[in-house]
Amino acid sequence: MPKTVLYNTEGERVGDLDLRDDVFGVPINDDVLHQAVMRHLANRRAGTAAVKTRGQVRGGGRKPWRQKGTGRARVGSIRSPLWRGGGIIFGPQPRSFKQAMPRKMRRLALKSALSARSGDGDLVVIEEFSLPAPKTKEAIKLLESLDAAGNILLVALEEQPDLMRAVRNIPGVHFMVADNLSVYDVLAADKVIMTRQAVARLEEVLGNAEPS
Repeated sequence: MPKTVLYNTEGERVGDLDLRDDVFGVPINDDVLHQAVMRHLANRRAGTAAVKTRGQVRGGGRKPWRQKGTGRARVGSIRSPLWRGGGIIFGPQPRSFKQAMPRKMRRLALKSALSARSGDGDLVVIEEFSLPAPKTKEAIKLLESLDAAGNILLVALEEQPDLMRAVRNIPGVHFMVADNLSVYDVLAADKVIMTRQAVARLEEVLGNAEPS
């Protein structure tokens, strides 16, 4: 059973915490991780890119010259895709890039990501996020006491307005609720800092003992 150090809000070690094997100690499945990340990036795409076809470009209603007798190629509209200012052939149109992924694969990908972070020593568990005041300098002190730098992901059981207000101006620091945690966010962070309650929630949701 994997273990991690448990810290308090001053960054002091207060004990060890046992982590469940079936959540934080599973074999890392690179293929499923890759698919989950690609799905996340695809689902973020707006899909609003669009160009006008020859039927949508303004003008071109009159035939520029008669069909025969001019010696020139026959043309029905000055908005032909062959003309400057004409429509676009096979250009992008609004579409959805959303990808589906089975629930079991999504769960496996998240467990693989958490196991990778735990195995690399980039998972930090803290008793709770409690700041003396909802100020950026207090949040910086907390992160420095935990030796956290770079892209940092803070995970709590529920939203914490004071903490979110304190970290919103710190570059590279992001806050998420445990139920909304994604594979991409876990892998993109240099260090993941979770509360003890958030760990318990993830173990409850992702553990192998699922309700039927």
